[in-house]
Amino acid sequence: MTLLHLSFYAAFALSSLGLAFHRTHLISALLCLESMMLSMYVALSMWPIQTQTSSPTLLPILMLTFSACEAGTGLALLVASTRTHGSDHLHNFNLLQC
Repeated sequence: MTLLHLSFYAAFALSSLGLAFHRTHLISALLCLESMMLSMYVALSMWPIQTQTSSPTLLPILMLTFSACEAGTGLALLVASTRTHGSDHLHNFNLLQC
């Protein structure tokens, strides 16, 4: 395993650990999701260089598009939940209550 692979795996693992353990605010959960998507994007962008293929792949662009949609949806949920509940603390949200 090269140092490049190790750094991508470490970035993804640290962001998933941050998502698992630091879930007090919705914005911190969204930032952890974005860092996971960013590490996957960089890994997929470097993959043709590592395999020495000459054809460009569309997968990183597709992932970047989905990441932008996910960020927009997350920020819209953040604004809506802050307006209805008053804060972005995740313990204030009760999914069983109408």
